[in-house]
Amino acid sequence: MRKIREALRLHYDAGLGVRAISRSLKASPSTVREYLVRAKLQGLTWPLPESLDDAALLQRLYPTPRTNSRRLPPPQWSKVHRELRRKGVTLALLWEEYKTVHPEGMQYSWFCSRYREWAAKVDVVMRQEHRAGEKLFVDYAGQTVPVVNRDTGELREAQIFVAVLGASSYTYAEATWTQSLPDWVASHVRAFEFYGGCSELLIPDNLRSAVSRAHRYEPDTNPTYHDLACHYGAAVLPARVKKPRDKAKAEVAVQVVERWILAALRNRTFFSLAELNAAVAKLLERLNNRPFRKLPGSRRELFEQLDRPALRPLPAERYVFAEWKKARVNIDYHVEVDRHYYSVPHALVGRQLDVRLTATIVECIYRGQRVASHVRSPLRGRHTTADEHMPEKHRKMGQWSPERFIRWARTIGPHTAALIETVLRSRRHPQQAFRSCLGILRLADSYGEERLEAAAGRAVELGANSYRSVESILNHRLDERHSEQIELGLAIEHTNIRGASYYH
Repeated sequence: MRKIREALRLHYDAGLGVRAISRSLKASPSTVREYLVRAKLQGLTWPLPESLDDAALLQRLYPTPRTNSRRLPPPQWSKVHRELRRKGVTLALLWEEYKTVHPEGMQYSWFCSRYREWAAKVDVVMRQEHRAGEKLFVDYAGQTVPVVNRDTGELREAQIFVAVLGASSYTYAEATWTQSLPDWVASHVRAFEFYGGCSELLIPDNLRSAVSRAHRYEPDTNPTYHDLACHYGAAVLPARVKKPRDKAKAEVAVQVVERWILAALRNRTFFSLAELNAAVAKLLERLNNRPFRKLPGSRRELFEQLDRPALRPLPAERYVFAEWKKARVNIDYHVEVDRHYYSVPHALVGRQLDVRLTATIVECIYRGQRVASHVRSPLRGRHTTADEHMPEKHRKMGQWSPERFIRWARTIGPHTAALIETVLRSRRHPQQAFRSCLGILRLADSYGEERLEAAAGRAVELGANSYRSVESILNHRLDERHSEQIELGLAIEHTNIRGASYYH
């Protein structure tokens, strides 16, 4: 109103033009021109009558179309609010549709103003704009549920996983034993199957199973969780640390689940996780069918109208839980995973790979490309080698060969050479023994060549043909006892030793 009065004063009293007034008021020329035209139509000049306050002046210049407002019904603001959650829908589009039905209805500015007045009366969380099928908020409830072991009477606290879709607030909840990565991923899989589709974004908290390293701007997503998201075609967008408004939907959903499900189960005793989940599922259905208090419909009705049509279809195969590790390719072109050795192309010697582990498969990935895949083996200390990973001539691989290890061992002593030859013969491919041979020979750096030679002699006698055995002999100084026996001879005379003849 101050600008309207100032525009009239500058025009009628100071005699300025539209553009000069526009520069003075920092308003567009079209706005100033509109002020002056409306004032002229109302017969207003400067000075204005003292009885004309701001409200009266506004009514004179912008009269409310009272005739139309009484004759035309107001828009259904709840429907407008619901439609705004659909992709690409804006207030301008909804106003145009409204004007098509009611040509004499309110103009765009009034339409927006009245909608915002209506929306201000709705809960803060309900006023947030969430597009259909866009976001799935996930979190754990702070409250747990005790489960009694029927045999021992021991109590174990079950965790409550909660997921909620942004547009419809359609909620999913289940009980798991832990918040660990396997349970976290499995709960997501069951949630996607409950909804019958996948959202575009996953909005988790910064728990360890979702975020490897929390950061305000670039949090590191857990590799397994990222793998899950890629499988379902979603992106992970973790909430900022100590910013609960980023996941307000999840906070409210957790509160609703605690009030309408967990509180209702507070006096019941459960003896298994399956029994608890059956009770949760029954109350969850009632929660999703319960009508809203300030909006028409229920969570299920909104889900069927908004989220279900917008969700992406589920992939053909269910996600298989996989862990991720990093491993470096050794000189024998094998990577170690859980004490088993898997081959990769020999050209990758010395490179660091990402290893994806499922219950049955080991996949080796280099720079986003899978370079090897093996059936997972439970045997420790053994090798799984693919022939195509081996070079045509192993000397090309940094000139490491069985002959080189044997020559190196002979410089230390005959026992060491014998041990290395035995280790090389114990493998299907000699290259599989390179790592053990290298470890044995490098023990000379820590214990000296004399002690290694003595330890090798004892290892050959005992048939302990491995790096760990030789290392154990050196650690316990068994090589020194072996040396003394060699010097004194194996036949030791003593009154307490009966001799072989005693047993005939």
